[in-house]
Amino acid sequence: MKILVINGSFRRDGNTQRILELFKEEYLFSAKQQHFNVEFETIFLAHENIAFCRGCRVCFDKGEEKCPLKDEVLSVRSKIDNSDAVVLASPVYVEDVNGFMKNWIDRMAFNNHRPAFCGKPAVVIATSGAYSSDHTLKTMIRAFIGWGGVVVAKDKFITGALTAKEDLKKRYAVKIKYLAEKLHKNLTDRKGGYPSLYSLVAFRVQQKYWQKTKNINSFDYTYWRDKGWLKNSCNYYTAHGAGFIKTKAAGFFGRIISQFFG
Repeated sequence: MKILVINGSFRRDGNTQRILELFKEEYLFSAKQQHFNVEFETIFLAHENIAFCRGCRVCFDKGEEKCPLKDEVLSVRSKIDNSDAVVLASPVYVEDVNGFMKNWIDRMAFNNHRPAFCGKPAVVIATSGAYSSDHTLKTMIRAFIGWGGVVVAKDKFITGALTAKEDLKKRYAVKIKYLAEKLHKNLTDRKGGYPSLYSLVAFRVQQKYWQKTKNINSFDYTYWRDKGWLKNSCNYYTAHGAGFIKTKAAGFFGRIISQFFG
């Protein structure tokens, strides 16, 4: 198993990275106890070559490979493809993710049209010196769900200006253990995970949109059709363990919400 950690902070040894290291240590300790092999890779978005989005829509209309900005976006996307799970983390800047995380999310917007990380589990983390904003978590969560992923756990950490790693461990050991356990359970669950009602509804809304579109020659429509997601019998990107009632409720709400689009 491989877990990809995507850190939005510029600081390589800041509070965000210290929380992530504690998460990694907890996960590896538990995995070793269960004879479960796992490796971690960390990406610092601030130190990748990721240019600002120009809003040209080429990635929407012709595909992400045609983007005129030849940088590391597709390389990072490929690393997500090749991982079994993702950890997204950002410090809070003015009640939201910082600029490096936001710019990367903007550049990955083509995945909202053509979800590429179907059913892939993620843990989402926000850190702040004084107050960790719920809005920061929501920004990352909504992005990853829009890309087809499943957020299995989230939490926010108030850390102070810069806190020693051991002090963070004493303060947040229980929280970190919970995050690691939730991700491990998802990775070892043979039912394919348990997408939230929000995730199931998001799929249904997009499905209904593409089912009734008149632009059947578009890059996006072809993607959905070839994936088999336009069939009425399809209720999510992948097989899953969500219950019958939740799945049916998602179909009902999806039909209602989709009436306001297109």
